[in-house]
Amino acid sequence: MTEKKSYGLPILMMILLFGMISFVTNLAAPMGVVVKSQFQASNFLGMLGNFANFLAYAFMGIPSGKLLEKVGYKKTALLAIVVGFIGVGVQYFSGVAESFFVYLLGAFIAGFSMCMLNTVVNPMLNTLGGGGKKGNQLIQIGATFNSLTGTMVPMLVGMLVGVVTKNTGIKDVNPVLFIAMGVFVLVGLVLYFVTIPEPHITQKDKIVEKSQYSAWSFRHFIMGAIGIGIYVGVEVGVPGTLFFFLADANAGGLDAATAGTVVATYWLLMLVGRFVGASIGGKVSSRSMLITASAIGMVLCVAAILAPTSIAVSIPVFQSSSSGISTGLANVPINAMFLVLIGLCTSVMWGGIFNLAVEGLGRFTASASGIFMTMVVGGGILPLIQNGVADTFGYLASYWVPFIGLAYLLYYSLIGSKNVNTDIPVS
Repeated sequence: MTEKKSYGLPILMMILLFGMISFVTNLAAPMGVVVKSQFQASNFLGMLGNFANFLAYAFMGIPSGKLLEKVGYKKTALLAIVVGFIGVGVQYFSGVAESFFVYLLGAFIAGFSMCMLNTVVNPMLNTLGGGGKKGNQLIQIGATFNSLTGTMVPMLVGMLVGVVTKNTGIKDVNPVLFIAMGVFVLVGLVLYFVTIPEPHITQKDKIVEKSQYSAWSFRHFIMGAIGIGIYVGVEVGVPGTLFFFLADANAGGLDAATAGTVVATYWLLMLVGRFVGASIGGKVSSRSMLITASAIGMVLCVAAILAPTSIAVSIPVFQSSSSGISTGLANVPINAMFLVLIGLCTSVMWGGIFNLAVEGLGRFTASASGIFMTMVVGGGILPLIQNGVADTFGYLASYWVPFIGLAYLLYYSLIGSKNVNTDIPVS
């Protein structure tokens, strides 16, 4: 009789790593506010840390998949943890050295770790759960924790920084960096001493006949790969620039703590949207969901751009007090409310784009996944472009950039997602 192994501890560690992906990634935008203050930087330069983080995906997207196949889950995860610890550590050191270049280097190194973690966490949770419904359930739990940590980051940075002044610097957010490094150390030690299944190592690759075609042979996949880069850019650029807009003292902005709670609401709505998307996913097609989300997102973008900033509204947010975290209301320009609501739209886009892009790819689906991970670099490119526009034309005018991105996604869902290469053999 075979003894069934329990993987409760490594599962918990993988869920923690799932959360660290968004924790470290979402740290880039609020850190941009701090960096702008410490180094007297423009919006464009303030978003360079985010760009450096996502630029790593362009270099590591496909290699991380090959690394996983060659050395397995455990070694890939441990390497990602070491790289992540170094990346966050370098960002901490940049505050000590007061060097903008060192900060960018740290963000770039951390990006390599996030790419590797993205590659390993999903399949590892699925394997630890034994595949099937249990494996999918663990992935959904991990994704939920991922959204929760993404919500926490702007709140924590805002609480630590308070009002942004000329004396605000990276040292003010050291506790957040220490939390990240501490989690990396904890998870690394646990994974080092536990045994986990390694199907990529224990099973030999089957001999597969080479094909003259690849994932790049499919028009709808190419357009989908571009779409995934645009989507990540929109998802990151909307709240990132919103933080800059709300915390800009020259524009009569809010204190960083309040700005952080407002931006955190965007990520919270993404969590809500994922719950809704998961509940209706069996009844509504990916195409219909992406059409609706893109169209509504475009409307909200236009409303945010055209609405007068003199109109203020109260929106529910998390607030910090002596008794802990509580809910309350924040008085913000109505533009911010429209932008926060875009979180509901972006929440369901990744799955929709991925499903449409790989439909009909058959044997080429695995390589397509690696290409998708590389295209995540769009999360650094689009926000950088948006904040370059913000420097010249203003914060709200910069939202024409995500508007154009959403228009592309609407076009893709309506027309570009159709597989016009059905004659290519995929078995």
